[in-house]
Amino acid sequence: MKKIILLLFACYFLLPAAAQVKFGYISYDKVLRRMPEYAAAQQRVADLKVKYEQEATRSEEEFQRKFSEFLQGQKDFPENILLKRQAELQTLMEAGVRFRNEAQQLLSKAEVEFMAGVQTRLNETIALVGEDGGYAYVINIDGNACPFINPALGDDVTPTVLRKLELLTPEEEAALAPAQEVAEPEE
Repeated sequence: MKKIILLLFACYFLLPAAAQVKFGYISYDKVLRRMPEYAAAQQRVADLKVKYEQEATRSEEEFQRKFSEFLQGQKDFPENILLKRQAELQTLMEAGVRFRNEAQQLLSKAEVEFMAGVQTRLNETIALVGEDGGYAYVINIDGNACPFINPALGDDVTPTVLRKLELLTPEEEAALAPAQEVAEPEE
């Protein structure tokens, strides 16, 4: 009986305190994709990908050329040269596969490195907005992580973060501006 009374007592005092918590929510990806630093990082990754692809293509063309030469001359090659050429082709093919795998890993690592600064800037801005707005936390709503948020209990801070990052167009800024009542001049 004492436990039930303590539980009811705790609920009576803790539930109103929990109702006082303010939170914000944001579409992280929406803001991230509008940042010029994001576009620059994506361009750097794309440029790097092109370079890796060019090298892989060059390597494959070399393999194709040597394979073609091997096929044309295999009837005339002595057995030791034939075996040497087969081993050389096998080594080239393995090197090409290994290069593609390493290139993919390096691209993934480079993307993480290029995006680190962009994400740090965005995270710091979100933290500032959270502190300024008195929010206990800011939830990332991307990826259907939070399928329902009661707008009466939480605030969408996406426009505020975009404003702080100076990423709003004039039209968006005008749409977000609070309607200001025109005060009548006192006589």
